[in-house]
Amino acid sequence: MTTATTRTISIPVNKPFVDDRVLDYIKTVLDSGKLSGDGPMGKAVEAQLCELFSITHVLLTTSCTHALEMAMMMLDLQPDDEVITPSFTFVSTANAILHGGGKPVFCEINDRTLTIDVKDFERRITSKTRAVVVVHYAGVSAEMDEVMAIARARNMVVVEDAAQGVNAKYKGKFLGTIGDCGAYSFHDTKNYVCGEGGAFLTDEETLARKGEIIREKGTNRANFLRGQVDKYTWVDLGSSYILSDLLAAVLKCQLDDLDVIQERRRRIYEMYMMGLRDLEQHEKLRLPIIPEYCESNYHIFYILLRSEVERNTVMKKLKEFGIQTTFHYVPLHSSPFALQALGTKDVSLPVTDRISQNLLRLPIYPQIETAEVEYVIEKLHECLK
Repeated sequence: MTTATTRTISIPVNKPFVDDRVLDYIKTVLDSGKLSGDGPMGKAVEAQLCELFSITHVLLTTSCTHALEMAMMMLDLQPDDEVITPSFTFVSTANAILHGGGKPVFCEINDRTLTIDVKDFERRITSKTRAVVVVHYAGVSAEMDEVMAIARARNMVVVEDAAQGVNAKYKGKFLGTIGDCGAYSFHDTKNYVCGEGGAFLTDEETLARKGEIIREKGTNRANFLRGQVDKYTWVDLGSSYILSDLLAAVLKCQLDDLDVIQERRRRIYEMYMMGLRDLEQHEKLRLPIIPEYCESNYHIFYILLRSEVERNTVMKKLKEFGIQTTFHYVPLHSSPFALQALGTKDVSLPVTDRISQNLLRLPIYPQIETAEVEYVIEKLHECLK
């Protein structure tokens, strides 16, 4: 590989897929004169999401983080109340629990799908446990039948952090629609994007009405707009979580291309699987696993290397070849804040620690060229020969 060639190649780990038709949707909003949230475009996107994912209620939010915060606020958590969640997740999952007034209890992930270890989850339930936040990783579902059975037997609420699970399924059901409520992300790094945005989903009428109040600054404005009250006022705690109609316009264009985006990601995912299978057979790495009961949305393609040192070395070499890669995540139980504020020093999650140290994410996005994927595969072979 020549130095000149190395400098000209540049493959990012992610790139948002944007269609020029989005300008027409944005112009529609601009022409309407309704640029803030909960307008005609926002309502149209919420209805579209309900239809696409077979869910009764969808509330667009300014982020998945805020959708999770809404879910926790609905629980009326007390200081001693516990909410179990994997440590292998983004910080928003734990922050939402803390903002809601509860205490996050970190549990293990399984080695197969990198989602919640059901047995460890069950072991960590106490008389103080109010809920579990299940995190669907890389577009692959957690074992929801088992989670739901455990939670129902103990009167626990199930919240699905489906930030990475939009348009993925578990046994034919869309992720985010199986528990009591779910949260989606439409952040710039996700499959379907609007820059910054998310959604709160539920089939339960009571939770939907609470959600309307929370995201409207604690007011009953939604009831007012439906003509159910003659004026609206402050009725509960809340914040400002409604997505602008301008961002909803961007999201609508993405949802119109839902299947196109998914199919392109699937093709890239399968190219990686085929091109790297020999390295797995020679025990140089481990490829991701999609169980038969899952339909992935192919959000992330990752490999598991044999050590943190090897992972970091490969990452550095690929960068020299013009290929951007990244790790995922620093476990929350070992983070500075958790150690200091939550006292997690003695929490032992060996699978989480090992996965975090060994995992490497490869470039995957709809516009990536076949030749670029082949180039990544070729350079990985060079790094691991």
